[in-house]
Amino acid sequence: MATPLDSIDAMARGLESAGYLAGESAALVSYLAAQLGKPVLVEGPAGVGKTELAKALARATGRRLIRLQCYEGLDEAKALYEWNYRKQLLRIQAEADGTAWDRVQDDIFGEEFLLTRPLLEAIAADEPVVLLIDEIDKADQEFEAMLLEVLSDFQVSIPELGVIEARSRPLALLTSNNSRELTEALKRRCLYLWLDYPDAARELEIVRLHAPELSETIARRLVEVVHRVRELDLKKPPSIAESIDWARALLLLGAQDLDEAVMRQTMSIIVKHRTDLDVVAARLGVSLGDRLLAAGTTTA
Repeated sequence: MATPLDSIDAMARGLESAGYLAGESAALVSYLAAQLGKPVLVEGPAGVGKTELAKALARATGRRLIRLQCYEGLDEAKALYEWNYRKQLLRIQAEADGTAWDRVQDDIFGEEFLLTRPLLEAIAADEPVVLLIDEIDKADQEFEAMLLEVLSDFQVSIPELGVIEARSRPLALLTSNNSRELTEALKRRCLYLWLDYPDAARELEIVRLHAPELSETIARRLVEVVHRVRELDLKKPPSIAESIDWARALLLLGAQDLDEAVMRQTMSIIVKHRTDLDVVAARLGVSLGDRLLAAGTTTA
């Protein structure tokens, strides 16, 4: 059953109860999307919590999450629907000889032969859902054009069946890592939210939310390291999820401090490229342990 999130504060509390600490803009846009029935385009660097926002909205509202993962070459057959050709062929073969083609044709283009994909599944769902269209910037502009009808009217046109309208309007989020510019037509149909890496104080809150057993001192040092690593010229800066993974790993290992030895053992949790490991070692180096000890007494 959906949870009533009828104010910005209620939305923020609902997201927090679902494990997502939303900033003011994220809570505002999420609230407006739910009230206005408008899709949201969420842009920002990889790993800042765009996909997790959709998951948290599903948990907070009690809605089922339907996810479409975008990639280059994605087409209608994988996103909207396709016909079950094998089943249609079997029906044709099972028809008695001499049956009129018009009758067979009408029969094999019924809903029982339709294979629904994520977009049509969200439109046709009996109950309210959260529709996540993830990494839309990886899809082609032709796919964006196909999305316009879905995002404008929440309906799908199927030539053989007609127009299928949403029984209940999905709460739709589109995420983009900003790897290419999206079309103005798509942006006009969406509310807009930019997410960036949180500041140290907010990231400390996030780490504490997901790893409350971790000591305050280690949590602060962890966040300090993550922020210093993100400032380096890396192929892939550490994401918020990787900060949380690191905190949980330190708990499992029973780490009493985030010293140089622990850093060497666990750095691969937040740094995922061999060249990045070299950069981190060269730039932060053996002095990192002493710097962190000093940082442990400061406010993150």
